[in-house]
Amino acid sequence: MTPLQGKTILVTGASSGIGEALSNLLVARGANVLGVTRRPSALSPEISPILADLTRREEISAVFHNLGRIDALVNCAGVAYLSRIIDGNPADWEEMWRVNVMALALCCQLSLKHFPTSGGRIVNLSSMSGHRVPPSGGFYAPTKFAVRAITDALRAELKAANSPIQVACVSPGFVDTPLLDQYFRGREQTLNQTRAAMKMLDPSDVAHAVLTILEAPQHVEIGDILLRSSQQHM
Repeated sequence: MTPLQGKTILVTGASSGIGEALSNLLVARGANVLGVTRRPSALSPEISPILADLTRREEISAVFHNLGRIDALVNCAGVAYLSRIIDGNPADWEEMWRVNVMALALCCQLSLKHFPTSGGRIVNLSSMSGHRVPPSGGFYAPTKFAVRAITDALRAELKAANSPIQVACVSPGFVDTPLLDQYFRGREQTLNQTRAAMKMLDPSDVAHAVLTILEAPQHVEIGDILLRSSQQHM
């Protein structure tokens, strides 16, 4: 029996990239996975789909309206556009802020009443771009700095309230997912050169980092994991 056998875990962004890899890994570990997605048909049959558009606050609230007990929440959903501060499209900024920041924070807040009194874990997916701003960081990097700040703020608030719920953040570097194609839209040649120059992280690499947090004994609290390809220089 694994530590997650029979546990119920809510995963946002469950139908692609890191969320998909994590959801399938959790199923293999015996967990009951609730997958929040806009594309329920893309989920494995073992995953219970929850249809929601995370840019819409009312749909996020609906996710939690009839939700029963959960043992963990993993916020994997994210949007990444290369959108600079000096000339970027504010519509891109708004979508990234809504999904990467507001939706994540609201999911954290609304999930709290669904944990058992013994506690549970929340894991937020940030990015190495939330620890330093790369030259192409644009508006995406600030959203990931915000994820780290939300995680730290929530952890402090829960500690002050003597809550046993733990909060963690996982910050990967380049991961070869559809999100990367989105980020490099219009710069496909640069993306191809990046892929040729280094072995990027696989979504399963990040999923296993999340699993390390979720399977840790209750007395062990992991606050932050930073990981990147050994061939990524910053």
